[in-house]
Amino acid sequence: NVRDLGVQVASDLSWSRHIASMVTKARSTLSWVFSVFKTRDSTVMTTMYKSIVRSTLEYCCPLWNPSKITDIQLIEGVQRTFTSRIGGLRHLNYWERLAKLKLMSLQRRRERYIILMMWKIFHNVVPNCCNIKFSLTSRHGAVAVIPPLSRLSSLANQTLYDRSFAVLGPKLWNQVPSTIKAFDKFDTFKTSLSKYIALIPDKPPVVGY
Repeated sequence: NVRDLGVQVASDLSWSRHIASMVTKARSTLSWVFSVFKTRDSTVMTTMYKSIVRSTLEYCCPLWNPSKITDIQLIEGVQRTFTSRIGGLRHLNYWERLAKLKLMSLQRRRERYIILMMWKIFHNVVPNCCNIKFSLTSRHGAVAVIPPLSRLSSLANQTLYDRSFAVLGPKLWNQVPSTIKAFDKFDTFKTSLSKYIALIPDKPPVVGY
């Protein structure tokens, strides 16, 4: 494994070990929160969760966004545990608890972060390290070009290709309506994107469902 700026990457470019370590740290912090604070008030506990638990689970997430179902479930399980401990919500299932607390699933939030990063790349706010190219069209606005993959590539390379930011970023960006992509102010784009995403069913795979 190689560790750089707090992110671990394995020799096979897998993120599973980083995700497992990150989830362990987040669960430890969550246990501390529940042991120190007696209240189970949704406002207080959600503020604590967002500040010191969820932030751990989202550090550099556009880079290591998982494709393995087991990794997705492992991360989502932290938020599932948190919501199950909030007063008055224990009789609800996970998706109903998210709706009550006005939270997105962690998978949906990672997708949102990737799209926000694509906006920053398009507007030259951050370096375009993946050399992502855009084309302007009258119908769809700014369209990100998905890099081609050789048909002769091995199955392992195809998997790496599919889960890379250079491929997933353009795919998600191209799903955003042109009216939203046209906003040149980040805060306006971010707000409009969040409202649009809220209209899309949000049910990633979670153990037990």
